[in-house]
Amino acid sequence: MTHRLKKEQNYSYIEAGEGTTIIVLHGLMGGLSNFDAVTQYFSNKGYKVIIPELPLYTLSLLKTNVKHFAKYLHDFIEFKGYKEVILLGNSLGGHIGLYHTKLFPESVKALIITGSSGLYENAMGGGYTKRSDYEVIKKKAQDVFYDPAIATKEIVDEVYETVNDRNKLIKTLAIAKSAIRHNMSKDLPTIKTPTCIIWGKNDTVTPPEVAVEFNELLPDSELFWIDKCGHAAMMEHPKEFNEILDSWLQKRAIH
Repeated sequence: MTHRLKKEQNYSYIEAGEGTTIIVLHGLMGGLSNFDAVTQYFSNKGYKVIIPELPLYTLSLLKTNVKHFAKYLHDFIEFKGYKEVILLGNSLGGHIGLYHTKLFPESVKALIITGSSGLYENAMGGGYTKRSDYEVIKKKAQDVFYDPAIATKEIVDEVYETVNDRNKLIKTLAIAKSAIRHNMSKDLPTIKTPTCIIWGKNDTVTPPEVAVEFNELLPDSELFWIDKCGHAAMMEHPKEFNEILDSWLQKRAIH
């Protein structure tokens, strides 16, 4: 990781750059380093990029859900005194961003979602019955990407460690259930925040039709496709992802 983790009170986060705040929300199996390219690019473009570590495995089981993560994010924003932030979320992070925007619309000036949960969950926390089998986990991790080589040994090891840690596995399953429970199809039409949807055409976790549905249900959204790309566009095609997002922010004069 190129950026040092800052620790303040109960919060750990990465911070880079100065300017309008972009808060990046990682997914269930996603490390903060998945957003290195985003951090690098936008911290040099007049934005302050913040990546908080979400408390996926540290809250009580009762609080291990999308709603509490959204409230945690709100508390973090209040604690830091940020005004009108841009939220960028991948997978579960997109869902948390959407839910937070539903609860606290006045604090979010723009939303970017990529491979977001919230409408459709395809085994986000399922299929770990053979979790002790490294090859099975490796295949699962590779399936997230169009190009399996993106699933480095480091990424596979992290997923393997997570699903073989009993506490983390229980929390992972609780989060997956909560993602299904907090389906947002009825809420999306009320979210008026400008939203940029960037999606991999070959995403098998949240397939392309999910992106189309997000675009149809969100009143002020635009949808952009990245070809030969799976569930984590900002990792698989960082240059294209950053260029799409940068031009959208400029077009919408969000800075």
